[in-house]
Amino acid sequence: MYDDWTVILILPGLLLGLWARYRVQSAYKKYRKITTRQGVPAKQVACDILDRSGNGGVSVRPAGGRLTDHYDPRHNTLNLSNEVFGSADIAAVGIAAHECGHAMQQGSGYGPLKIRSAVVPVVNIGTHLYFPVFMLGIVLSWQPLVTIGILCFALTLVFSLISLPVEFDASRRALSALSEGGYVTEEELRGVRKVLGAAALTYVAAAISSLLQLLRLLIIARRRD
Repeated sequence: MYDDWTVILILPGLLLGLWARYRVQSAYKKYRKITTRQGVPAKQVACDILDRSGNGGVSVRPAGGRLTDHYDPRHNTLNLSNEVFGSADIAAVGIAAHECGHAMQQGSGYGPLKIRSAVVPVVNIGTHLYFPVFMLGIVLSWQPLVTIGILCFALTLVFSLISLPVEFDASRRALSALSEGGYVTEEELRGVRKVLGAAALTYVAAAISSLLQLLRLLIIARRRD
């Protein structure tokens, strides 16, 4: 399997992922240095956006790590990394607004977010099981196991595809909220758009990488059949 030519299928996804990661780090580093004209910290921006959108019940909390910002629908909390939480730079404000976008999705019953949240436990199981199950099926030449392994991995692709509309919609809501609330100028909004656009690219890269890996598994299974 490891000498198979199909390994080249994962290279485009890998390279795109590295490029997307570079874009995120580059945009984040650039716009971390530029404080918004209003100078309102990301925590306050998040609280204001949540209140204005009717989601005042969401708690905004600091979180450890770097770029660990996320909205937790289970506990209805918006968690901002330490360097974002109290910062008033363009990158921090944009990231906080994006996470507010997820909270707004939850509040409005946004379908794709519901689906993504529902499949997370199954996807986590599939991600851990697909490779050993697939390999065992190849070694034993037992097609049912091979098929199960492929189906387990296919869940990763499903998750990646569902994440695309969720992330793009959250960014759209974030940009709208920042503009309508007057938290950033038009020029600063362009910076926010670049930060969020770079972050969205990582999800595109993940979807393409998953699609190519699934194609590789299908080719290997067909040749071993």
